[in-house]
Amino acid sequence: MNTQSYKQTDIQENWILLDAKGKTLGRFAAQIAKILSGKNKPEYTPNADMGDFVVVVNAKDVHVSGKKRDQKRYYRHSGYPGGIQSKLLGEMLDSSPSEAIKSAVKGMLPKSKLGRKMFSKLKVYDDSEHPHIAQNPQLRDL
Repeated sequence: MNTQSYKQTDIQENWILLDAKGKTLGRFAAQIAKILSGKNKPEYTPNADMGDFVVVVNAKDVHVSGKKRDQKRYYRHSGYPGGIQSKLLGEMLDSSPSEAIKSAVKGMLPKSKLGRKMFSKLKVYDDSEHPHIAQNPQLRDL
């Protein structure tokens, strides 16, 4: 039995539409990361971008369990002394819920060129409107 190796021309990339309404943030992000990396396909290859494009709608309706909304903090640093800033998850969900989903998914992807390529296939929108109707994304329930 020979091991099948796939090339970039053999990979079929689909567009998948996911609705975040009522989903728990971490579990939903894990499922998105699995689709972006291609682990849901039988022809998965770890050193190739086998994933599909993912369009997430209704990001404002994502759910967070426990006390994370009031206790979890996101940190950024400008690179200058004293340039650290922090924001609570609740504040982030109120101001830009799409950034909270993107941050959760980015942490679950590989930290390499391949991971950045996978992450570029993620499109997140706060409400049900999205500009990817021409790509005909297939609605999938997770």
